[in-house]
Amino acid sequence: MRSVNSWRAGAFQAAALVLIFAASSTQAANGPLDRPVSSEPVQVRFDPMIRQTSVKGAAPSGLCFSFLLPEEWHSTAQGLKAARSDVEIGIGLRSAGELRDMPQPDLASRDAAFLQKDYEELLGRPAQSVSLSSHGKVARWSATWIDANLPSASQSMTVETLIVPLSGEWVLELSLTGVESQAAQDALAERLLTRLQVQGRAACQG
Repeated sequence: MRSVNSWRAGAFQAAALVLIFAASSTQAANGPLDRPVSSEPVQVRFDPMIRQTSVKGAAPSGLCFSFLLPEEWHSTAQGLKAARSDVEIGIGLRSAGELRDMPQPDLASRDAAFLQKDYEELLGRPAQSVSLSSHGKVARWSATWIDANLPSASQSMTVETLIVPLSGEWVLELSLTGVESQAAQDALAERLLTRLQVQGRAACQG
């Protein structure tokens, strides 16, 4: 998993350039921010018989998160990339300590507010549309910026992150990028949410 600071010079800074200079498409730059470095990369295993990829990752809280994805995916420094498309899933962890100054009542909503604040500071303007929905303990946050200079028909840029509290001390962020349409993004997000499991650390050893 990537460190958050590395995103500043990569996908996240690209998001600001997209909005200001219209250098990319509507779905560019979904990226998580300032995360601690994880010394343990995720485990990615593709099963060609059932055409599914299993993903497992250990968290500092002594837990293991896992989920299944359709088709073949590869591990990257940032998280995961689909073998046959440009879709990527950024994977990162953030400590509750980083969110202690946010006034929201629970960890997921504090992380969503933190993400929104960080994006708005980088882009220099508030989002025109913000959505935060709950799926059990998991939250799905998205924000949209509209700018007449963007080359897409909608003249908008949307960022989206799935926020998973792993414990009282750590939250998992899964950020989707490169998805070709909102319908496809919704389907991928729903699949992640329904197949995501959080278990004890021993589950990552299998």
